[in-house]
Amino acid sequence: MKKTMNKICLFFFVCFFAVGIAQDDKKKNTEKDLKSSLDLTWEANQELSENEFVKAEADYRRAISKSGENVIAPYNLGTAYYKKESLEEAFGRFKQAGELAEAKPEKHKAFHNMGNVFMKNEEYAKAVEAYKEALRNNPEDEETRYNLALAKALAEQQKNQDKDGDKDEESKEDEDSENKGKKEQEDQQQDNKEKDGGEQEEDENKDGDGNEKKDQPKEGEKPDEQKQPRSSQLSPQQIKNLLEAMQNEENKVQEKMNEKKVKGPKSKNAKDW
Repeated sequence: MKKTMNKICLFFFVCFFAVGIAQDDKKKNTEKDLKSSLDLTWEANQELSENEFVKAEADYRRAISKSGENVIAPYNLGTAYYKKESLEEAFGRFKQAGELAEAKPEKHKAFHNMGNVFMKNEEYAKAVEAYKEALRNNPEDEETRYNLALAKALAEQQKNQDKDGDKDEESKEDEDSENKGKKEQEDQQQDNKEKDGGEQEEDENKDGDGNEKKDQPKEGEKPDEQKQPRSSQLSPQQIKNLLEAMQNEENKVQEKMNEKKVKGPKSKNAKDW
């Protein structure tokens, strides 16, 4: 029984010892990774000071991937992006630094710069909240306090402009609706007028019995002659009558001509009264 208890105690001792060694190793590795990350951050800072942005960006990224405890690397990379006007990337790095930071001064700087990004993007209401968070971590910072006051003023102005814009939009919609109503009313009146005019013209073209009137000559115009329909063909009797009438006329003309020949020419001294 005593031997068994000794074995159990030895087992627990070995386990605790192993856990302790593992924790020490993990701590050593974490410290090693942090040191390597800080070294890369220092190199990136040097490269950035020499205007070698591409190299600096790469080393900052490597430093961030090496250790999750290095707050300086994402903050400095965010600052580099901010100076390059890469605001979206800058905000992401400042946010990362704020989440990693445990000390209040580091949190203050991260949220202050997040507020600056919001100001650049004209998101003044969000900037107000970021500056408030920065002041919670450092109430004595006068620059943050000034930026907060400015952000509040701009946020209020933006809010009023949005209200005025909404009013203008509503007024425009009401005006468009009113104009549309007037246009529809005018179109309806025009349709009714054309309809009434058409009916009146139709009534004028009909007589009292409702029959269509014949076209009447306009003032100053002569009425058209009433034309009788002609037959396209003549009967044999009609042809015969026409030939006889023509012959009779010819005979009369011949007789007159013969009479003139018998009488002779008129005397020059004679006057025709």
